[in-house]
Amino acid sequence: MIDPKDTTPADKDGKYEFQINYSERELTCRVEKEQNKLHVFIDNNMNAELEIQPDGKVIQTGGTDLPESTIVFIKKRILES
Repeated sequence: MIDPKDTTPADKDGKYEFQINYSERELTCRVEKEQNKLHVFIDNNMNAELEIQPDGKVIQTGGTDLPESTIVFIKKRILES
């Protein structure tokens, strides 16, 4: 659901899928970007919610705890592609 008060551009909204190295294994990572929210699904058994801050930083707001390196990798794949 899109917040009507949100004036952030919805650049690059959509669904993404790529391989990610997690716990020394290559796993499928699916990300759904919706405004400033990233819904992350790793290998169909881990879910996380990330939020893009106004300064560009990405923080985790829920779900399975992800290492900072994984959050940085996801940010680069989605926002800098």
